[in-house]
Amino acid sequence: MRSQLAIGVLALQGDFEEHSAVLQRLGVGASEVRLPSQLDGLDGLIIPGGESTTISRLMHEWDLVEPIRRRAQEGMAIWGTCAGAILLAERAGDLDREGLRLMDITVRRNAFGRQVESFEAALEVPVLGPPPFRAVFIRAPVIEDAGARAEVLASLAGGSIVAARQGALLATSFHPELTNDTRFHEYFLTLASTGRSTSTRERSHRPVAT
Repeated sequence: MRSQLAIGVLALQGDFEEHSAVLQRLGVGASEVRLPSQLDGLDGLIIPGGESTTISRLMHEWDLVEPIRRRAQEGMAIWGTCAGAILLAERAGDLDREGLRLMDITVRRNAFGRQVESFEAALEVPVLGPPPFRAVFIRAPVIEDAGARAEVLASLAGGSIVAARQGALLATSFHPELTNDTRFHEYFLTLASTGRSTSTRERSHRPVAT
């Protein structure tokens, strides 16, 4: 089933190639997404880390915002890592253009300082099971608040939320694609698989026009 999933990686800016490499290791072909038409047929979309203001500007420039929102409503799973998490948030400050505003979370950019203050942390992530996940934080945002529709998946020792899920939407403040641990990618594939099944059932129950 995993190999049959169609996963796209938003390839406007950032470390999209690293995500594609992890998916290939898992036996899943990844397509690069730059145009609205390339969203058609996808079961999941990864929005990578990078520069959130640049990615948001390019998403508007290439008319991707509304098509991504529509595909999310249709059941396509979306995972935002670092900058991608900022773009998924309903509430994110300092963006000069509106993000996707899909997840009931509040995100603050560069919450841990500049790139020289990047760090790694061992996270307890119950949905992944043991052992702890070694997370890489680079100019990372923090999820300041997860609303009623969102579920917290992981927090730092001090309580800062760094991973959350809302249905088939996933946000992580860190960069799982920069480690050898593929569990977050595998978890996202389960979300994409579930969304695919739900979407298929909905299509099969739609009335046929006569």
